[in-house]
Amino acid sequence: MTDLETSMATIIAVFHKYSEREGDRHKLKKSELKDLLHDELPELMGHVKDQATLDSLMESLDADGDAECDFQEFMTFITMVTVCCHEFFCDEDE
Repeated sequence: MTDLETSMATIIAVFHKYSEREGDRHKLKKSELKDLLHDELPELMGHVKDQATLDSLMESLDADGDAECDFQEFMTFITMVTVCCHEFFCDEDE
């Protein structure tokens, strides 16, 4: 597989690693999302100082209002974080 294909497969695998822990295996409950963020994005989460910030993040990701994060909502988050990282590193290089 190419680097991009491997990256896509990894994102899918990570989502399912956490979503399959309890309930609907196609959605992340709040606790599963919190575990995923802390385990898989520790550098990013080091900048989050309080539970209210995490609650706000979950609400903003929950586009359909079901109090869970499906794969499409998760990918919206991953895309936004990736764009921000890209912009940060591009600005840093200049």
